[in-house]
Parts: sequence; C-alpha cells; structure tokens
Amino acid sequence: MKPETFRTYGHALVDWIAHYRERLPELSVWSHVSPGAIRAQLPLEPPEEPESFEAVLADLEQIILPGLSHWQHPRFFGYFPANAALASVLGDMVSTGLGQLGLNWQSSPALTELEEQMTEWMRRLLGLADGWRGVIQDTASTSTLVALICARERMTSHGATRGGLQAEELPLTVYCSGQSHSSVEKAALLAGFGRDNLRPIATDAAHALRPEVLVEAIQRDLAEGRRPCAVVATIGSTATTAVDPLEAMVAICREYGLWLHVDAAMAGSAMILPECRWMWQGVEQADSLVLNPHKWLGVAFDCSLYYVRDPQHLIQVMSTNPSYLQTSADGIVTNYRDWGLPLGRRFRALKLWFLLRLEGAAALRERLRRDLALAQWLAAQIDATEGWVRLNPVHLQTVCVRHEPPGLADDALDRHTLDWIGRLNASGVAYLTPAVLDGRWMARISIGAELTTQEDVAHLWQAMCAEVNGSQG
Repeated sequence: MKPETFRTYGHALVDWIAHYRERLPELSVWSHVSPGAIRAQLPLEPPEEPESFEAVLADLEQIILPGLSHWQHPRFFGYFPANAALASVLGDMVSTGLGQLGLNWQSSPALTELEEQMTEWMRRLLGLADGWRGVIQDTASTSTLVALICARERMTSHGATRGGLQAEELPLTVYCSGQSHSSVEKAALLAGFGRDNLRPIATDAAHALRPEVLVEAIQRDLAEGRRPCAVVATIGSTATTAVDPLEAMVAICREYGLWLHVDAAMAGSAMILPECRWMWQGVEQADSLVLNPHKWLGVAFDCSLYYVRDPQHLIQVMSTNPSYLQTSADGIVTNYRDWGLPLGRRFRALKLWFLLRLEGAAALRERLRRDLALAQWLAAQIDATEGWVRLNPVHLQTVCVRHEPPGLADDALDRHTLDWIGRLNASGVAYLTPAVLDGRWMARISIGAELTTQEDVAHLWQAMCAEVNGSQG
C-alpha cells in the first residue's frame, strides 16, 4: 500500500471510528452473538488476491461490530474502566504508523526518552517522591511478575546466576491479601515460588488485609523452616476496591526484611487527586509499584506504569547484553530492554503523551472526581432503598450490591442475584459484573467510562430496581 492510498483509506477509517464513538449510546452495551457466530461468517482460506477496502469496511460493520462488547459505552459498568480516550487513540495511531521498535536507546532515541519523560510526568502527577524511576510495561500482570522476580533475586543474592530456586536451602514464601487480583497468584507461580508457598491473608470486614494475620503467617513460616520473601499490597482490590493498610504492611516488611510490591492497577489513577492519596500513605517505603493508565485514566490499552526505588537492582536482574545490541551510548542512556521481560518495545509513551497534552491534567482530575461523585450518589440510593444491601465502603468508583428479598437466603439468594443481573445484561441497557464475595454472588458496578453521565447511572439504578421488582412480581 502506497502512502496516497493509505491517506484515502485512513481518512475513511478515522471517520468510521468517530461515527462508532458517536453512536455508542444507541448500541446494546454487550454482545449477544453465539459462540462461533463470528468465525462462521469468515472464509476458511485467506484471500489470494487483494480485496477492496470497501469490502473490508463493510465486514467490519456487519461481522465484527455485532461481536463487540462496547467497553467505551456510557452504560458499561462491568469489570473496570478501560477508557481509550480519542486523544490517546491518536497517539496509538502514530505509534503504529511510525513502526518503531525499541531494542535499545540507539534503535529509537525518541522512544526511550519520551518514555523517560512520561513516567516522570506521571510520577509528579501522582505525588511520588523523586527517588522513583518508571518504565512502561504492557499490563499489571507483567509488572507484578517482574516485581516478584526482583524480590526473589534480592532474597537469594541473585540466585538465578547460580542454581536458581532449586539450589536454595529453604523455600521462599510470598504473602498477599485474599482479595488480591489473580495475577498475583499467577506471578508467584511463574516466578517459581510454587502454589504451596503463596499465602493468601485473611481480610477484615472492609475486605482489607489484616496485618496481625500477616505477622502470624510470617512467624509460622519462619518457625517451620521457610524463608519469607515478599508481600503484595493491594490498593483498590478487584472485587470491592478494598484498600490494604499500607503503613502497617510497610512496618512489617521492614521488620522482617521483605520486598513490598504495591498493586494499584486501577486505583492508581486516582492518585492524581491529592484527596485520594491517603489510600496509599506509606507507598514511599515500598520497593515497587504498578498502576494502569490504560484503565481509569484514559490511555488506550496497553500502558502499565511500573515504578521502582532501586532501578539498578531491576537492571541487574533483567539485563541482557548481546554483542549486536552494544553501543557507545551504553552506560549513559537508559536501555529499557533491561527493565522488563521483552527485548523489543512498542512506542507506548506516545499514547500517554497525546492524552496528557491534548486533555491536560485538570480535565483528567475533573473526570475522575465526577466518577467518584457518581459512585457516592449510587451508594446513597442503595442505602436508602429497602431490600438493597451495599457490601463495600465506596472509596473509589466501584459499588458492590446485593438485593436481598425477605425469606431468600443461601442458594436461592444466589439464583435471584444471578437472574436479575443476567436479565439486565441481556437487555442491552447496561452491563455490570456478577462476582462472588464472602461465598455469595453479588453485583459489581464499576463507574468510570469516559462518556458516563449522571443520567446513565440513574438509568442503571432504575433498570436494577425494575428487574428485581419484576422478578418478585
């Protein structure tokens, strides 16, 4: 494809994307296609000859669009916000169009240096101290894996350069909240700790880790001949956005010499608001930290920020230095290949750069405050309405709720919960996520789509009440 053809098609495609965003409120929030329905409309064999762009665009509209679940829809309240602000989409287009590959600084100096500056801009917006250095990873799952590998290597004095974990005399243990994201467990397994050495710690009534139980677990492992290694604190847990007591965990990690990693994947964006920073008070004493601007903040997926207080340790653990990547600039520049798992890197910083420049921090703060206020409004409606029970402190933008009619309990209550959520989601009016909390099903309502308004949240609440009233009738 020549540039002039690309220009023509590109203009048409941008128009299609803009039209898609404009008509989002008219679309069913959730896709209702049957398994295999999309593939059944696609040819078995790839085309031998070029097809027209018009044909591709038609299939995009007629085959692909019906199979989409619209994460950008103003009444998408499922999972977590995954905003892809159009300002960031422009940066993503530039990143793909430039086709840069960051193997080292020399392979694309702008890729490296813009990433350095964007992690610095975000450090300042988040109110973090000067000592933190950042890198853009793909997801929090990767960042947490890197953190636990670094914890393992610090505890074993870089045992990977010798016999690895197989050569260690004592098994290493990792601790996290019982409400931690599944990626923490996955990272512990991939980092070689083993499931038997992962310790989910009991939580309190607000679903936050109990420090006294953490201490008991550490002391028990020491007494039984194990070697405590790392603790993962969660700021904004997946199910309820619970906030672990970070200051108490800092003190425990200092006492026992443990690595402390802070998982603030979704909630970290809220730390651009000074009034929210109480949630991670003590973060300056952690060893590593992850947050995802590709969630609530608005950067198009994927863009996960991983910060460390000791970048030299990270580099020593992750570095590779093949001859074909060695340059005269080594030692005076940042080579991000030594800051994570992949060798090659996309120009992700452009997405963040475009967002921050075209929208500005003030507008981002205003939008996040809007979402916090909407969550408080919904929580107030739930608290004031008979039969509805709010299940979490609403610190952020997620409201956990259950409708509990008189006389319903246990499995019958679970069936009622799943029934009304299922009907609401099937209606296409809105989408929210069912989840298990303390052994019983509930509804998670995650507010934060870029286009969501007070009217959308009020519409959701009306639909919820209508569904449960209909089921009771």
